[in-house]
Amino acid sequence: MARLLTSSSALRWRTITSSQPVLLRAYSSGSSDTEYLQRSIVPTMHFQKSLPRLPIPKFEDTIKRYLNAQRPLLDDVQFKKTEQLALNFQNGVGKQLHEELVQQDKQNKHTSYISGPWFDMYLCARDSIVLNSNPFMSFTPDPRPEYNSQLIRATNMTVSAMRFLKTMRAGYLEPEIFHLNPAKSDTLTFRKLIRFVPSSLSWYGAYMVNAYPLDMSQYFRLFNCTRIPKPNRDELLTDEKGRHLLVLRKGNFYVFDVIDKDGNIVKASEIQAHLQHILSDNTPTPEFPLGYLTSEERNKWAVLRQKLLDNENEEALAKVDSAVFCLCLDDFPIKDRVHLSHNMLHGSGLNRWFDKSFSIIMTEDGTAAINFEHSWGDGVAVLRFQNEVFKDSTQRPAISPESCSAPVDSSKAVQRLHFNLDDSLKAAITDAKTKFDTSVNALSIATMEFKKGGKEFLKTQKLSPDAISQLSFQMAFLRQYGKTTATYESCSTAAFKHGRTETIRPASIYTKKCSEALVMNPSKHSPAELRSMLHECSKYHGQLTKEAAMGQGFDRHLFALRHLASSKGLPIPEIYQDIPYAQINHNVLSTSTLTSPAVQLGGFAPVVPDGFGVGYGVHDDWIGCNVSSYPARDVRQFVQCVHQSLDDIFSVLQDKPLK
Repeated sequence: MARLLTSSSALRWRTITSSQPVLLRAYSSGSSDTEYLQRSIVPTMHFQKSLPRLPIPKFEDTIKRYLNAQRPLLDDVQFKKTEQLALNFQNGVGKQLHEELVQQDKQNKHTSYISGPWFDMYLCARDSIVLNSNPFMSFTPDPRPEYNSQLIRATNMTVSAMRFLKTMRAGYLEPEIFHLNPAKSDTLTFRKLIRFVPSSLSWYGAYMVNAYPLDMSQYFRLFNCTRIPKPNRDELLTDEKGRHLLVLRKGNFYVFDVIDKDGNIVKASEIQAHLQHILSDNTPTPEFPLGYLTSEERNKWAVLRQKLLDNENEEALAKVDSAVFCLCLDDFPIKDRVHLSHNMLHGSGLNRWFDKSFSIIMTEDGTAAINFEHSWGDGVAVLRFQNEVFKDSTQRPAISPESCSAPVDSSKAVQRLHFNLDDSLKAAITDAKTKFDTSVNALSIATMEFKKGGKEFLKTQKLSPDAISQLSFQMAFLRQYGKTTATYESCSTAAFKHGRTETIRPASIYTKKCSEALVMNPSKHSPAELRSMLHECSKYHGQLTKEAAMGQGFDRHLFALRHLASSKGLPIPEIYQDIPYAQINHNVLSTSTLTSPAVQLGGFAPVVPDGFGVGYGVHDDWIGCNVSSYPARDVRQFVQCVHQSLDDIFSVLQDKPLK
């Protein structure tokens, strides 16, 4: 895929920040029904009809923000040229494109201006989705060690996942809302009142008490959904009639029903028996494991999938595509966090089907993670699912270590799928495996934990924890490479109908000034000056974050204008041919924050060959990051530089001398 606009795997999730809290606690009527997670008195999609539309920013604001983001990356001569091209675009062809985009948007009030182009960007990408798109989020271990056995945890998570599915489809799942004043809105009284407000007005009722419902249009694609490779543009297939689970073990494919004909969840003891049957199956690993094909370049995979269909594999593939989700059972334990990241991000390729909307991967020691395909949606829906499954499976587990499997004949209930492979398909699988091994072997991952403080301390200093984390990445890159580089931080726009993401651009004139002061010549500045610079960085980053969350960034607007020009067959405007435009979208630092009690670790690959993929979390009393790179960058040195940078920042804040 062309990297000029953005990269598919740059699309990361932004979750819990001070400016954008996400509801983790579900409020329900307290039902103990084993079929459902909860029975919300407010219907799941109650607010969907009245959600506000994603705004198209004022054109002059977009150009201004674009130039502000370019300023720290360019010298005066380069900046002057880029500024002139941007102003020419603003006063020329860009103005016409903007007016046409606004008109199009007015005619499509059922969606957002970015939704169509964003789906196109993902589904037209031809690179392998492995490393280039799919991220992972690992589950926190069950607090009770005896529940972390592979069989017990896999059973409990499967049941909890089915409870989520049933709760959502019945409309009983608590709507996703973030509360700026929880004392007023996160209450039973509010829920009892808001449920009687018509859906066409309900958002306004929530807004009156500073509660902001989020878009939930992506949720239906969590289950029974698969990305199907097609020539030039993939398709998303969702078949809600599927009642079976897809289980992969040692490269073999198994299916069994987890929902019965009456729509009830199959008994947990039967699910346990079926999983035990799969774990006991001695079928050897296939000589040609089919899962490798999902790691192929998409056009090639489209051709190979057609060959599979032509070889009488239609029924087996339909079972894979329509399964509620994929459960990958790996037959080894996790050694450490780096091993965990590699396994959950890509694994050996043997035991994966990367095209499913999501897979729960579980190793022999019960370490679990979600790997998800990114085109259908963003992290808000996946994180909600992960939070609910973790909470339900740990607080209300369907089985315990003492539970016995049901006395059922699993050999009849569980079907092992068979695939007919001709010589050309066998050769293609061998070729795909070779390419897969080459690409994943080039990836390095390193983790870092800074234990001298976290968000509690930073808040006492009136500093944004996210801003300080981002500053540490700017300082680390400057320390390692002597310059400031293009940086991407993802921000959800789920507060709007069919919102996706917007980009925060953390590299600013403020972070550049502060980084240079702290890294290159701290002795030239007084402690008060350094503290003042930290506050300037925090204030500006907070402004950028709020703008992005409100759909007021520049990246999506410029992207949509270019998409419109391209769809009309117009010449590419000069602003997009400017080298600095390509450079700012060559995101060397691609970053995403993730903090949740359910998530132990998250990560993704770099979005460019000479980049870093930076997953990070700011906790109460520590800061951690999980960083990936290819051979063009030294990831271990980078995380050391991040640690040193945080050390320097905290030394300034604690009036200690810099080392």
